[in-house]
Amino acid sequence: MQLKGLDYEQHPVNLRQGEQREKAYRRLNPQGLVPFLVDGEVQVGQSVAIMEYLDETYPAHPLMPSAPEERARVRQIVNMIACDIHPLNNLRVLNYLGEHLRAGKEQEAAWYHHWIDETFSALEQLLMTTAGIYCVGNEVTLADCMLVPQVYNARRYDMSLEDYPTINRIVANCEQLQAFIKAAPANQPDAQP
Repeated sequence: MQLKGLDYEQHPVNLRQGEQREKAYRRLNPQGLVPFLVDGEVQVGQSVAIMEYLDETYPAHPLMPSAPEERARVRQIVNMIACDIHPLNNLRVLNYLGEHLRAGKEQEAAWYHHWIDETFSALEQLLMTTAGIYCVGNEVTLADCMLVPQVYNARRYDMSLEDYPTINRIVANCEQLQAFIKAAPANQPDAQP
């Protein structure tokens, strides 16, 4: 939304305190997950669906390239992160590992690192062929919007990302942009110290 220059009202949901499971939130979003977008009468869940909706509804500053091959590459990168990393490493899964399978913090971290490494290894190779300043060429796309938060999470789990110089370069470029700075977790109203 920052990249699109859209005005919006944010309603933080504290996942660690389980606010996503409260009845009021479940009435809005029965899946009980974040993010969730309300745009007038339109309600959309799931990060990728939200980003695509915003890009199609508010075409200023497009986040998808016009060339079909580049669009396919953006979608490939988005799906590598959204389908191959995120579902395995989100808080809901990590909590299940700890609470129900009795995995300790070291086991949770090993799980997290494994799935990041597996996909980032392939992603690094792909980005070596598609990247310019950003994931696909020299304009920010949905792929960059997916990559930056995933790298943030990897850092949070003390992962070494030294084997991924292209990923690191792209993320460093994104982190120089005002939209990414404003959207960074540390700059959110509910940021934990």
